[in-house]
Amino acid sequence: MSERMNVESFNLDHTKVKAPYVRLVGVSKGVHGDEIYKYDIRFCQPNQEHMEMPALHSLEHMMAEFIRNHHSSIVDIGPMGCQTGFYLTVMNASDYEEILNVIQATLEDVLVANEVPACNEIQCGWAASHSLEGAKAISKRMLSKRDEWQHVFAAQ
Repeated sequence: MSERMNVESFNLDHTKVKAPYVRLVGVSKGVHGDEIYKYDIRFCQPNQEHMEMPALHSLEHMMAEFIRNHHSSIVDIGPMGCQTGFYLTVMNASDYEEILNVIQATLEDVLVANEVPACNEIQCGWAASHSLEGAKAISKRMLSKRDEWQHVFAAQ
């Protein structure tokens, strides 16, 4: 990998990271001084495991809805195409510890949820593909390794 690519994650050596982790990908500055912080929330070890689509889809709905209860500056949260994690974008929120706590609180909300928000044909483009139990299992596993989230790279 000698040529630098435009997409930050394409420049990340996925063989050197150790999931789960939460990594600050970068900060973009707007023309009016706002800052957008982008985080890589990695649930699964790249190229070794992935989240099954119904569980990932439900987790996406739940995190997108619940995370906004814990932070007022969420821009977006969405799944990675590789099904190993999510990207979180936040405006003007530079406190990494605060973001870790927001993610933790959001995943705790998933564990006590009784249904997947917007899991119907009116509000979802593929309402038949959901798993509340799967989303809870992913959240439980991620929360069980909360003390590892700040350690992005495997020990050399």
